[in-house]
Amino acid sequence: MAGADDAVSLVELVDERRHLLDVALWMLGSGREAERVIDEAYRQWFGLPEAERTRILEPRSWLCRAVGGACLSRLASPGQCGAGADAVGGVLVDSSSPADRARRSLRGRPTSMEEHDAVVRAVREACAREDERQLASLLTADTAAFFDGGGKVRALVRPVEGKMPVARSLLTLLARHPRTALDTHAVNGRTGLVVRYGRQVAAVISLDVVGPHVVQVWVTLNPDKLRTWNHTVGP
Repeated sequence: MAGADDAVSLVELVDERRHLLDVALWMLGSGREAERVIDEAYRQWFGLPEAERTRILEPRSWLCRAVGGACLSRLASPGQCGAGADAVGGVLVDSSSPADRARRSLRGRPTSMEEHDAVVRAVREACAREDERQLASLLTADTAAFFDGGGKVRALVRPVEGKMPVARSLLTLLARHPRTALDTHAVNGRTGLVVRYGRQVAAVISLDVVGPHVVQVWVTLNPDKLRTWNHTVGP
């Protein structure tokens, strides 16, 4: 399981990917090839042994070097363009089994739409106020949070478990910034949370609620999965 101390703010994740895209676009002149290079750099990052990743003090600099190297390789061998485009690109969680177990663990009386909405609104308010204790009080003791970065942003790979670790990881991700906004919105047929950075939807959060508490948190950060949101959700 991941620790809350490993979490990274949403602003850092979005700015990092934008910076890498700017570098790749400047070097290659092609938006499509730049995207492929960025995906390749993140595959290299997640391909590192975990112990090696934790020793890297400046992940953004490491990724910049990986992007620069991949761009130079393409420029030296134009025939490489497009290579690896079909490679598997992402990690939802460390394995699917924790998420399957989490879904099976949902027990208790059915939660009405009104109860669900009230809990989600309370979570939003606690996050907006950066109130760790209040947020933790809305979570069960064995709450788990799953972060889907798709291997395309430097999000947590493993689930976070426990009310305080989950609360801290969420507050780190959603750290207040003048350009971020956290709102309630329909997500998969139930009320969830949508996080915007400027005019871009940068994260979508789905909450599994039983009674007055959240039992599971599902955070989508994968840019590919958010493209539909950015075409359908207005400012």
